Amino acid sequence: MRVGLGPYGLGTGPLGGLFAPVSDEQAEQTLAAAWQAGIRYFDTAPHYGAGLAEQRLGRFLRGLPDGAAQAVVSTKVGRVLVPGEGEEEGFPGRTGHVRVRDYSRDGVLRSLEDSLERTGLDRFDLVFIHDPDDHWEQAAGQAYPALAELRDQGVVGAIGAGMNQAEMLTRFVRETDVDAVLVAGRYTLLDRSAARELLPECERRGVTVIVGGVFNSGVLAGGTTYDYETVPPETLARVRELGRVCASYGVPLPAAALRFPHRHPAVTTVLIGARSAAEAGADLDFAATPVPGELWRELEHAG
Repeated sequence: MRVGLGPYGLGTGPLGGLFAPVSDEQAEQTLAAAWQAGIRYFDTAPHYGAGLAEQRLGRFLRGLPDGAAQAVVSTKVGRVLVPGEGEEEGFPGRTGHVRVRDYSRDGVLRSLEDSLERTGLDRFDLVFIHDPDDHWEQAAGQAYPALAELRDQGVVGAIGAGMNQAEMLTRFVRETDVDAVLVAGRYTLLDRSAARELLPECERRGVTVIVGGVFNSGVLAGGTTYDYETVPPETLARVRELGRVCASYGVPLPAAALRFPHRHPAVTTVLIGARSAAEAGADLDFAATPVPGELWRELEHAG
């Protein structure tokens, strides 16, 4: 089953305060800029700001005439929020809730009920099992069957798994009947590991592929982090070489990074992540930048 999402969507991790807090007004402006540019697919999760991103997205959609009806929204299960103080997990400034890993049937049902309450939506178009790296047995044995049952009942539209690795996503595609995968950071100019098995398997089985983390958490867009940590010197050297090659063709490196995933026929949608209206506008401009075939060939050689 292919899920219709459009070529680009907005990931709301930054709007939950990833790395640094974002104000309500700034989040609203970012969502509005994406909407005005034609983005209709929005991906969120309880993890993003301990529910803050879900709340902000829901508030924005409720404020639009028929906004929720036009939008396609995905959220995730696997982290249940409970009152308390604990690790911020990359989202500073959001306190009062603790994330508890729970891939059980009850955890899935509770997580979805809480997400519906935070967003104010009556259903989700797509639900991902979120980051079950160390929880395969429970995720495949309980979370997946629970979501499949909800899909069969029409309670949710489609189901899948979202991770920062390709190997377990490939296992989900082979061993379950997921509709979609969200692979973050593993099909980029710096890391193409998803192309070995995951993308061909999805193409064979008709599974929708959404690619996130195309900047590898920032380094391919001028940031200082690679996969959420300080950029290693050898990676920074590769980025500089990629930037040099792109500049020789007059193409910004972030434009090539955003356009790259669509070169694979299995990829249907690329998520942009923006924390301001200006960033959203810049990313969408990058996404529309023409990239000559000669540059792709040279990047393949350089990479």
